[in-house]
Formats: sequence, C-alpha cells, structure tokens
Amino acid sequence: MRTIILFSIALCAACAAQDRPNILLLFADDLGRYASAYADPKDPSPNDIIKTPAFDRVAKEGALFQNAFVSSPSCTPSRAALNTGRHFFRNGSHAQLHHPWQEGVADPFDKIKGMSLVLRDGGYHIGLTYKLHMRESIVGGKQNIYDKAGTDLNQFSHFLTKAEDKPAAKQKILDQVRGNFRDFLAKRKDGQPFFYSFNPSNTHRKWALGSGKALWGLNPDDLKGKMPPVLPDVPLIREDMADYLGEAMAFDAACGELIKMVEDMGELDNTIVVISGDHGVPGFPRGKTNVHDFGSGVLLAIRWPGKIATRRDVKAPVSLIDLAPTFLAAAGLESPDSPNGQSLLPALAPGGDDSKLRGWALIGREVHAGRARQGNLPYPVRALRTPDFLYVKNFKPDRWPAGDPCGVTDDSAPSYDQLANSTYCAFPDIDMSPTKAWLVEHRKDAGMESFIEFAWGKRPAEELYDLAKDPYQTKNVATEPAYAAKLAKLRDQLMNELKVNDDPRLAEDAFDRVPRLTDGKR
Repeated sequence: MRTIILFSIALCAACAAQDRPNILLLFADDLGRYASAYADPKDPSPNDIIKTPAFDRVAKEGALFQNAFVSSPSCTPSRAALNTGRHFFRNGSHAQLHHPWQEGVADPFDKIKGMSLVLRDGGYHIGLTYKLHMRESIVGGKQNIYDKAGTDLNQFSHFLTKAEDKPAAKQKILDQVRGNFRDFLAKRKDGQPFFYSFNPSNTHRKWALGSGKALWGLNPDDLKGKMPPVLPDVPLIREDMADYLGEAMAFDAACGELIKMVEDMGELDNTIVVISGDHGVPGFPRGKTNVHDFGSGVLLAIRWPGKIATRRDVKAPVSLIDLAPTFLAAAGLESPDSPNGQSLLPALAPGGDDSKLRGWALIGREVHAGRARQGNLPYPVRALRTPDFLYVKNFKPDRWPAGDPCGVTDDSAPSYDQLANSTYCAFPDIDMSPTKAWLVEHRKDAGMESFIEFAWGKRPAEELYDLAKDPYQTKNVATEPAYAAKLAKLRDQLMNELKVNDDPRLAEDAFDRVPRLTDGKR
C-alpha cells in the first residue's frame, strides 16, 4: 500500500510539472510603446503607421497594457529589475549600465538569485538568445545562451539594405532566429517546461538611414502631425523615427516566427507569451534614459489562454518588475529575492480587474553613459507614475540630465557626422543619431527654445505633470499653487518607498562614490 501511495504522489508531481506553463519572453532592446495595437484615431502617433501582427495577436488573445513602465530607462538596470522583481536601485552593481563596481568590494547583487535560476531549480529548462547586459551567472552561465545559429537580426537593416536578394536575406535572418530556438529546445527533457528569453538588439542604434521606407514601406511623410510634441516635426527626424519603427517591425516578425514554432509544437496554449522592451527609443530627447513616458513607457502584451482573459485592456500603470513574480506564481514557485513586484495573474484572470493592481510605477536612474559628466557622476532621478500624474524628483538639478555639453557651445559644435555617429562628443546620455545631430545644428534657430530645453536643458528639483491635460508631459506644474497638495502627496509617497527599500541615493548620495562610482571606462 505504501508503495502505491508513494507512486501516486510521484505521478501527481510529474503531472503538475507537465501542467506548468512554458514561458516565452520576447524582449526588445530600446523599444518603447510602439505597436499597431496602440493606434488610436483620437491620438495621432507613430503607432498609426507601424504594423505588428505578432504583438497584436498576443494582445487580442490576452492582455494589452496601456501603461507599462520599466524600473529604469537604461539597459542593465531595466533587465536586472525585470529578472529580480526588485526596484532597480536594490540590485547592487546592476543598478547602473554595464554593472560597474569597485573590485574587491562585496556586491549586493552577488546575493541575488533571480527569476531565471529559480525557474531552473524548479525544474524548468532555461535559455536566452542575444542581449544579456547582466552577468552570465544570472542565467546559469554561457551554456544557457543560444546564439550559434546566427546573430544577423541584431544588424537587421544594415544586413538587408546591403543584400541584393532582400527576400532571401530576410529568410536567412529568420532561419537563424528559428535555429537558435531549435538549439535551445534540443536540450530540453521530455515533458519539461521551458523559459526562453529572446532579446534582439536591432532596435538599438545605429540602424540604416532610410531603411524604414526601403524595407517596410514606412513613408516618413505619413508621420507628419503624429510625432511626440517634444520633437521638432521635420523631415529628417520623421525619417529617423520611421527607420526605428522598421526595426520594431523586424523584431515583431521574429516574434511571429517563435510563436508559430511553439504553436506547431502544440504547446502554445500552455505557454505564457510576453512581448515587451527594456525602455524607450534611443537617440531622441526625452527618450531612453528619461523617466518621462517617452523614455520609460514600453509596449506590453501577455497571452495565456484560460488564465488570462482575452482582449483584456489594462489601463492601470504596471512595472516590468511585476513580470518575475507573475512567472514564478504561474510556475508554483517563490522568489528568495524579496521582490517589490506583484503577480499580475489575479488581475488578468477572467473576471479580474485593475483594482487588484498596485496602480503606480516607480522609475529612476543613476549612471547610464559612464563618462557622460565630469567626474563620471550620474544623473540621479526618481519618479512616481500614477494613472493621473507623473511626479519627478531630480536629486542634482545642477547636473546636465543628458550629460555634459562637451563640444557644444554657443559658437561651436562637433560636426553633423560626429554627432550622428559618436555618442560621446556631446550630451552622451542621448545616443548618437541623426536627430541629435539635427538638434545641435539647429539649436539657435527661431522657435527651437522649447525643443532644446526638452533635449538637454537643466531641470528643476521637482517636476509634476497633469496627464489628463498634458499626456506628453510638456508643462511642469510643480510650482503652481493649485497642485501643491498633489505635489506633497506624491512626494511623500515616493520618498517613503525609497526609504522603506533603502535606496542608496538617500544614504549620503552613495551612488556618487565608490564602490558604485567607477572611472567611467565601462
């Protein structure tokens, strides 16, 4: 009898393991909130011209998030926050780009396990393709990185624009995408659930000029009147945006191939599919490295039939720190890392609603480009994004938010080619780009004052934006008496969250010195 009971228990455990969902995380580099599912006739935007059938399918058959935000609008801290479920500043060296840390000093990140390894130890087959930007140990080492089938997707527009036979070149790239996934699946045991993270970087600078129109038929002129108001609506900047959207469409095409592979395996309906990105658009003012929506808002859709309601439209703000607790809850596992995020599953289940969500996102940053400022100092900022307001605390308003002007003065500046092709020649926290080069060239033109302020002007200690009146966050109302009570409430809420979680920024500006502050060479 005892043997029968033990066999039954083992059998039930095996069944439970088989019932646990696969997890497919499709995570683009530098991709903000851009997908055709976000097109809105009432709000003209670049989403009106992009086509993303893979993302749209996941959104239609699952949940679409209208207000998803990263913990930090910079690659390493964003990815580490997602993997741990913790506010970015709690992740030691991984709170900053390229995880700098003084050698020989204990790093708090060493004590963190992370979602991937919790899933591995819980019986999952885990793997990653393309960009990591964290220590390899966070995914269990190099053996769990699958990219030997090819990496051409990361240079998609450059590869395709040079190819004589473009359909064949595109097919080669998608064959590599499928091949990397097949290599991953080949090491999976029978009946073993998997966690696969797909992280292409083609949406990162630089992409081929004119590729949006040449490869995807995205006419820059169709963006006229649809650009974010923090950017000049001029032909070159519209073309730059169209090229970026083309790279987003390439990412979506790759996502579609992976989803189809899982569907052909007969496992799609027991797979959590997530499509998102690590922060906003690079090389554009108020984009990447900024806590405003243009820099920190990202696309997000999640599909898991039966557990997540179809056509679920989530309006409440969420943070990508919620993904780790969500995945672990679905797998029946718990994080040892004391995450700040919450599982989204109760709110997303059929009959669930936004009231089950936290309802706000904490966003911030420290060092991005290591040599962006004299002394390699960071630009410390924390923000609280609620459904109705964005509150921003700039801890060092005397510093340049986009990095030091370097070679830009009233009378001189680096050349257009330098600015378009080298990040560090001016305002290094804005990636090299034609847009950046155009702004520097035209910085003294009539009517450019507000755009220059948005791009690299110094900011006050506090910012407050009323989103109902100002969804693109162009008018700071922090000093207006009518908003004094709201300002105080959000300030207290943000500072309390920082204090409860021991933000090193509050501990005598710990990010301004070693072990966190480095020589800036990384």
